[in-house]
Amino acid sequence: MASAVTHLFAAGVLGKTFMARKMPVRFWALAAFCSLIPDIDLIGYSYGIKYGDMLGHRGFTHSLSFAFLLSILVVGAAFHALPRFSKAWWQLVGYFFLATASHGVLDAMTDRGLGTGFFIPFDDSRYFLFWRPLHASPLRIARFFSEQGVHIITGELLSVWLPLCAIYAGVWISRKKSVHTANPSKALP
Repeated sequence: MASAVTHLFAAGVLGKTFMARKMPVRFWALAAFCSLIPDIDLIGYSYGIKYGDMLGHRGFTHSLSFAFLLSILVVGAAFHALPRFSKAWWQLVGYFFLATASHGVLDAMTDRGLGTGFFIPFDDSRYFLFWRPLHASPLRIARFFSEQGVHIITGELLSVWLPLCAIYAGVWISRKKSVHTANPSKALP
């Protein structure tokens, strides 16, 4: 799996890219929650659930179905003042879906494991992406703070953080240009 730091970073950058306006603290807290919750499946080991099972690691909680269901629940519970099925409601659902689904995508970019069950419960196959530049993060925190952890973070910086920052920079520049085009007086000193 990708490191928790990279899961959080991806959700944060996606949030800044996806939402043009300033968002409340609960939005960012829920974004962090959605980016990390797929790994709740790790507790299954304690209950005899095997890695390759539907409820095993990188199984249902890493699927697109789970991401969609969770995004509906999050928006319904935390943003209940929004009219259901309005444009703003669907925009939040879309973002929380991306924040959750990004976890499985990042895990599918790693060099170990059985892959990600993107289509569970409809198809229990596991998939990797064609490009797998990330080294799987260790489950034990102590091992992360070692030479192995430095190697993992370096790979994630180059393969995930920099591309996401480049995408956000492009969106930010585009937004600035559209503000100046819409209101030319803002462009003047």
